[in-house]
Amino acid sequence: MTLELFFRWGHFLAGIMWIGLLYYFNFVQGAFMKAASPEAKADASKHLIPRALLFFRYSAALTWLFGAAILGARGILGDAFMLRGPAAVIGMGAWLGTIMLFNVWVIIWPNQQKVLGLVQATAEEKPKAARMAFLASRVNTMLSIPMLFFMASSSHAPATLFGG
Repeated sequence: MTLELFFRWGHFLAGIMWIGLLYYFNFVQGAFMKAASPEAKADASKHLIPRALLFFRYSAALTWLFGAAILGARGILGDAFMLRGPAAVIGMGAWLGTIMLFNVWVIIWPNQQKVLGLVQATAEEKPKAARMAFLASRVNTMLSIPMLFFMASSSHAPATLFGG
């Protein structure tokens, strides 16, 4: 087994977890929290959501790291991130994934910590933090569609589709 194959499987599995949890938060948990009783919300906020966010954050980081390792193993990391040549297609996916990773660690997680009471926040800060986390999560959901398109297109689309 080559090292790149290990990176590819790590990227694939971590990516499934990351995008799966992203869709769970946006399409399942949000609706549940609107309809749930105060007790169910409290239980979810104490036991389920922090654990789901842990896996969400680290699967995002691992997906990005494994993806960068694949590009590095192929010797196209620089070309991908500079959007040069044939690596530009996967580079678009990599940039979208990078923006999504930034949203997870810099916007969603710090704001969710306030919402869940894991860090100190005033009563006025919590709704603002919830809104920021919600918006960043929705942005990631929308970015995931073209990101997945560019990832798949880099190896599964005809080269002529992108001028290659």
